[in-house]
Amino acid sequence: MRRSLTALVLSTLFAGSGLAASAGDNQTAPATVQEGELPVDPYTISNENAGADPITDPAVLAAFHGREGIARIVDSFIEGVRTDPRTEKIFAASDWVRLDRTLNEQFCYILGGGCAYTGRSMAEVHRDHGITTAEFAAVVEILQAAMRKEGVPFAMQNRFLAKLAPMKRDTVTR
Repeated sequence: MRRSLTALVLSTLFAGSGLAASAGDNQTAPATVQEGELPVDPYTISNENAGADPITDPAVLAAFHGREGIARIVDSFIEGVRTDPRTEKIFAASDWVRLDRTLNEQFCYILGGGCAYTGRSMAEVHRDHGITTAEFAAVVEILQAAMRKEGVPFAMQNRFLAKLAPMKRDTVTR
């Protein structure tokens, strides 16, 4: 049971790469390239890219301590994936500011916090990363530790992880 929860959490964590847009926009993001960067294909900005429909039970968001709690979970999670030897290579080239923003948006959206998600889809974000099942599981474990640290009850963690689990097929590519 814990392994399936881990898989759920991992898929959400890998969603964190995206371009900014106005909340609620459903538009194509421009493909701008800064000096020294590789071009990024434009994508449609939409909450559908979050990978799951929002949870409508306000008790779940309350169990995560609202947007402030979500922000603490994301901070703890990012610190975990940056320093864990099982995951640090996956995230080595990450844009940490964007990852923080898009994970906050994605978690808040899925947890019913009223946020809009402006990142790319899971498949787009992870298509060239070559993530393994073991790496995915490690990411989920780190997310679970961040939720425990925030005091999120296990049953509420499971509800969130159940939303994230289907995203595994778009993140694990080898």
